[in-house]
Amino acid sequence: MNKAELIDALADEAGTSKAAAAESLEALITVISRALSKKDAVNITGFGKFEARDRAARTARNPQTGETVKVKATTVPAFKAGADLKKIVSGEKKIK
Repeated sequence: MNKAELIDALADEAGTSKAAAAESLEALITVISRALSKKDAVNITGFGKFEARDRAARTARNPQTGETVKVKATTVPAFKAGADLKKIVSGEKKIK
């Protein structure tokens, strides 16, 4: 599902216009992105947790040349699925 399809599905599920659904989705993305940029976690109970994780510096290898390269430490976004989402995906739980 791409962003346009997600907006369509969101509008159908909420019984609202596509414009309102698009605005809500953009607001959600902005709020989560802003929180992660400050290294704040966003926890949506039952769905999952968005967080910023620090990745240590490491030595890697260029697969084309075999040359060793140093990769700098960085912060990356991460998502951990919640219990309800895991059950829905595995088929243990049905969505209303």
